[in-house]
Amino acid sequence: MITLQTVYILAGLMFCAYAFFNLLDKSNSRRYVNALFWGVYGITFLFGAELPHFVTGCMAILLAVIAGTGKLGKGKTDNDQPQMVEKREAGAKRFGNKLFIPALLIPIVTLIGTLTLKYTPLVETKNVTLISLVIGTLVAFIVALLLLRDSPFKAIKAGGQTMDTVGWAAILPQMLAALGALFALAGVGDVVSELVKNIIPLGSPLAIVIAYTFGMALFTMIMGNGFAAFPVMTAGIGLPLIVNQLGGNPAIMGAIGMLSGFCGTLMTPMAANFNIVPAALLELQDKNGVIKAQWKTGVLLLLVNTAFMYLFVFRF
Repeated sequence: MITLQTVYILAGLMFCAYAFFNLLDKSNSRRYVNALFWGVYGITFLFGAELPHFVTGCMAILLAVIAGTGKLGKGKTDNDQPQMVEKREAGAKRFGNKLFIPALLIPIVTLIGTLTLKYTPLVETKNVTLISLVIGTLVAFIVALLLLRDSPFKAIKAGGQTMDTVGWAAILPQMLAALGALFALAGVGDVVSELVKNIIPLGSPLAIVIAYTFGMALFTMIMGNGFAAFPVMTAGIGLPLIVNQLGGNPAIMGAIGMLSGFCGTLMTPMAANFNIVPAALLELQDKNGVIKAQWKTGVLLLLVNTAFMYLFVFRF
């Protein structure tokens, strides 16, 4: 059976490979720091289930210290060589829209796996979507290699170079999700619940729904991640007020609540991996250019999500 631990092992091997290729990259003056960063991160995936929680926590702190020192860097890539740029442009003209096939395979295989694999003994049922996503990624990886007739080692090396460009922001979602879980365990949700009860009229479903959806967006803007905001806002407002007090549908509440949080993601520099990193990769003059282009969409979607929540959560 393919379990979540299998996924973690694959991820750990990938990050350790990034560390290895960094050690071999003599063009990167900070290759040892990069190798340490990705190596430690990979070990947390490979042996996180066996290591004592204290050791894993120390490794997480080490990752934060390395990132905080600003010592991560990147070496020269194939994109820096004029002949490789010409080769890539020629390849793009040759393959055309076929280049989209690997990217499209990921969601297609994930959807098919989510709908079918849960009825088989092949995968761990409670994590079937995440496992299907990894299977889809592996299928897309193999198809890309066959299509382009390229080396898997070259592909992994290029992936490592991309991760070096992104840097510490690549692990930010996982860290923020863990922080959200810690906030929930620390009782931040209870504090939020008491604040809402003192400010919002509890007899008004609309006011409570607005507090939840806008609270999800606002807390996501502060934390930089909807997964960090979800346990806090759901424990503070969603479950006690919308579900338990007003009898709302928890599935609809959770789904639209997460979408409301993602609206906040569109509007904050704290979501560095979504908004700041793309600006750097695209070499935009304005590092907040991505946010300026999409914040109006985020506000509009937040209003729509709030309306949907109010219209449907108490009726189904």
